[in-house]
Amino acid sequence: MIMKNKNNENAVDEWKPNASAPLWDEESECEPKGPFFRDLEIEHIKQIGPSCVPTTLAMLARSTGADVGPDDFKEIINSQSPHTWSKALQPYGLQLAYCNHDLRRLRYIVDELVAHDDLFLLCFYSVDPPSDPDENGKLCTAHIVTLHRDKIIDTAKSHLCGVSLASQYPRLERQTKRIFRVVPAGYPRRV
Repeated sequence: MIMKNKNNENAVDEWKPNASAPLWDEESECEPKGPFFRDLEIEHIKQIGPSCVPTTLAMLARSTGADVGPDDFKEIINSQSPHTWSKALQPYGLQLAYCNHDLRRLRYIVDELVAHDDLFLLCFYSVDPPSDPDENGKLCTAHIVTLHRDKIIDTAKSHLCGVSLASQYPRLERQTKRIFRVVPAGYPRRV
């Protein structure tokens, strides 16, 4: 049943859902304002084997002064559970917060994220189409990279090729799986 009122008889009839949302909704008045990690110095680490998640987490923790490596994270995370990634970063003063996203290719979102001038983790699918699992129930492989300000740090690449300008990253045609903003531990929004 559609209810009508004297002030705006067609209010319910005229409502339409939003077609899109910003990747990061503006902070509310009770949330600290970003950017949070503009001055962080992140040193590239080359992953060994299929270890992009623990290598990326180690890279972030090391940027806070911690003496850790990927093996320190392998035992305490599930590579398919971002909640465990966020929990593993908390002792280093970091946590993850989900961003709005969909299956758009990275090239459609990178400029919006760069404009925040902060620290994000971008997860993307490695093949097209990513939607159906294989005969073993496994969804296609995915990868995670770090976007810090205007640079992408890719642990799958060697040191010389592992850091590039976001606008020149060679895998911008990949479809997004997840996007996280790295926020201070205790931030109201979290994974």
